[in-house]
Amino acid sequence: MDHVAIEDVEVENSPLDIHDVRRPVSRALGTDHVAMNYFELAPGDAFAGALHTHHDQEEVFYILSGVATFEVGREREHVDVAAGELIRFEPGEFQSGFVREECEDGVVAWAIGAPGARHDWSAIETIADCERCEEERTHGMELTDEGRFRFTCTSCANAFTL
Repeated sequence: MDHVAIEDVEVENSPLDIHDVRRPVSRALGTDHVAMNYFELAPGDAFAGALHTHHDQEEVFYILSGVATFEVGREREHVDVAAGELIRFEPGEFQSGFVREECEDGVVAWAIGAPGARHDWSAIETIADCERCEEERTHGMELTDEGRFRFTCTSCANAFTL
């Protein structure tokens, strides 16, 4: 049995500087089969940096307070998810969640993924503009030893790091 208080879990934010508070609860609890992250997002903040998918993991977001907007699929359909609501993404489904700039309130939420407590970076794809292809393409993603993200275009192999 493991037990932890949210405020005792260290904040570990994305190197993309897209949110202020992300607490990797699954790491603090030592889980093996489920990923759990607690978020506090201000207006303009996001859960992740871009439209992306996890080919090896489904994700569920539970909104405790506020309203989060999710872009869903390559068509980027917008779905608002309010306090007390959940949204699920199956493996391979593109999604991205954020708090609209014009919102007065921020969002407190949980992101839960399974199976697996940590990302398999080789199983994540993101949608980004490719400078070489000169259009939006899927990109593979990896975390560098320096803690930054490297994106590689799946069409032309052009790579860039953020």
